[in-house]
Amino acid sequence: MHDALLRECMEEVGEEVEIGELLHIREYIENHEHSSFDFHVHQVEYYFVCNLVKEKSNKAPTNPGSHQVGVEWIHINDLLQYRIYPKELRKYIIQHVNHEKSPVYLGDIN
Repeated sequence: MHDALLRECMEEVGEEVEIGELLHIREYIENHEHSSFDFHVHQVEYYFVCNLVKEKSNKAPTNPGSHQVGVEWIHINDLLQYRIYPKELRKYIIQHVNHEKSPVYLGDIN
């Protein structure tokens, strides 16, 4: 799993990261706004704490996603102003930054 995360960060963000603790596990099952057309989808997502190995290099991603239009670094204080999915994850990220406890398993949140 760590090898895949390291590779994905290089491919889609263009940065080398150091992987920390597993922060959250989220399932995407049926209780979401897209369930009318992807009701058959069940995926498990793992969210890790990661830190850049070096200061941002602004290198281009080596293999961005087909719908990816760029990479943008935002300040954690501005997180709630951005459309990030799953939406509920924003509050858990902020709790982590504020050293507040939150569950590891989040279930089927959106």
